[in-house]
Amino acid sequence: MHLIDKAEEYIQTIITEFILLGFENLSELQILLFLVFLVIYIVTMSGNILIFALVVADQHLHTPMYFFLGNLSCLETCYTSTILPRLLVSLLTGDRTISVSGCFAQFYCFGGLVTTESYLLAAMSYDRYVAICKPLHYAALMNDRLCLQQAAGSWISGFLICVIMTCIMSQLTFCGPNEIDRFFCDFSPMLKLSCSDTSMITVVSVILTSLDSPCSFLLTVTSYICIIAAMLRIPSTTGRQKAFSTCSSHLIVVAVFYGTLMTVYLLPKTKTLKALNKVFSVFYTVLTPMLNPLIYSLRNKEVNEALIKVIR
Repeated sequence: MHLIDKAEEYIQTIITEFILLGFENLSELQILLFLVFLVIYIVTMSGNILIFALVVADQHLHTPMYFFLGNLSCLETCYTSTILPRLLVSLLTGDRTISVSGCFAQFYCFGGLVTTESYLLAAMSYDRYVAICKPLHYAALMNDRLCLQQAAGSWISGFLICVIMTCIMSQLTFCGPNEIDRFFCDFSPMLKLSCSDTSMITVVSVILTSLDSPCSFLLTVTSYICIIAAMLRIPSTTGRQKAFSTCSSHLIVVAVFYGTLMTVYLLPKTKTLKALNKVFSVFYTVLTPMLNPLIYSLRNKEVNEALIKVIR
């Protein structure tokens, strides 16, 4: 009988939903936050869909750089829709609960898209490297086949890694506290709530992260080191400015993406830095997808010309 009681108690304690605390401490600002995030969501979706449509419709934008930009815009549209609709509902209704399976689904989509973005940014940086450092061989090196392989490889690699992580995480049991101090489901906060042995998944995540993240980051950094070195060798100021203008938009996007991402995951997890951590989480999950189309449209002559053509 004692064993049966224990089993019943264990079954009762297994949780079926999490509570995303989000901006709970700003309860008096919930409506204002809802309006702000709603505007951000509309601007993000409109901007990225417009960039994607322009890349598809305008023949002048059928080049490797804009092919990758179209992929990035498509990714940002999905990325924003993974997090913001759920956040808007919780701000409007006050319902912060999310089912365990829903949390896994959000983590899978979010993780897969973030990883894919890092690969796409690396592919775009390689494209800029070839354009500036090997201009005579650009057409031969950045052919349609290679561009398709790089884009497909980015999407497949990003989601394949998250399939492995999500499959292992789905074996975990959650029976303790169910509050996540974030506005979306992320790996570390979910792992902390598990009452299963998490040693194996921790080792797997360290191995996958050490094999995956540094590769795309190092390729991006190496490309830009070579680009800057090549630009410094250009004798004329006009030539240097022209070379810099071709990669400035992408460089800003890379700096914002990796800057906020590293701040969130490398900052010490102390109580005093929790609020700051949440602010930077907003940057790379909400603001970066909105800034990308604005940066590319404001700083890119070809995109502006295509936009004017559509408006006319």
